[in-house]
Amino acid sequence: MTAMASARTEPDLSFLLDHTSHVLRTRMAAALAEIGLTARMHCVLVHALEEERTQIQLAELGDMDKTTMVVTVDALEKAGLAERRPSDKDRRARIIAVTEDGARVAEQSQKIADRVHREVLAALPEDEREIFLRAMNRLAAGHLSVPAENPQPVRRARQRKK
Repeated sequence: MTAMASARTEPDLSFLLDHTSHVLRTRMAAALAEIGLTARMHCVLVHALEEERTQIQLAELGDMDKTTMVVTVDALEKAGLAERRPSDKDRRARIIAVTEDGARVAEQSQKIADRVHREVLAALPEDEREIFLRAMNRLAAGHLSVPAENPQPVRRARQRKK
């Protein structure tokens, strides 16, 4: 006797979002690697340039845990792209300040990120792009804006090394 698989009645939204997100991350990582950055380094540089932000604030914006954030900022400091400084607003807090070289690299990395996003959206017919973006923004700002409480946290997929 063969076990029968249940018939799917709805599209596998989890697969569609996970797969496309993973592929987009790999494309972004490859493009940013051309200038020696990771996506996390790009994220920290761009957000640190917007306004004075602490490591904790930047980690939250980039969805990074404390350890990952420390490693990322260490790499940025080693490359001369950012540095930890006391905050002008709160001397107890340390902010991530982008150096002049870091600002130039951030501008370059933002152009790369924009290019990758344009290339992805170009795969859709022009009349569907705006609809897709509106729908994704509506989900991100609404129904999928806050993770569900879960006693067993959902782990993110690890990046495979080649």
